[in-house]
Amino acid sequence: MKTLQNAIEILERHEIRPSVQRTEVVKYLIEHRCHPTADDIFMALSPEMPTLSRTTIYNVLKTLEENGAVRAIVIDEKNVRYDICVDDHAHFKCSRCGRIFDIEMPRMERQLPEGFEMENVDVYYYGICPECASKQ
Repeated sequence: MKTLQNAIEILERHEIRPSVQRTEVVKYLIEHRCHPTADDIFMALSPEMPTLSRTTIYNVLKTLEENGAVRAIVIDEKNVRYDICVDDHAHFKCSRCGRIFDIEMPRMERQLPEGFEMENVDVYYYGICPECASKQ
């Protein structure tokens, strides 16, 4: 129940009307911090919502991203993934298991040449996660 309330609060904070589909997508992102793709979300939600379509999921994610409620990350060339954490942080993709991890980073100094305006910073690391490294 708390996750449902958190999902509604996130939507309202970003001035998005909390429809059933939007609320369920945000709730899924809160509960599954694995940086899912749109298809991952569709496959997880469709058994409980038989009328749900992939198009609806893509439209919901687009609305969430446009309003700053989620961040789209493109850490590999195959998929766009979605992150409910929109605060500044980096991502690490394990080259063995494929999982993506949030990496906290100190606030980056954002100095650019005069005339440039920073809108977003994406930092991606690639390598082997501790769990996979311990299996060597």
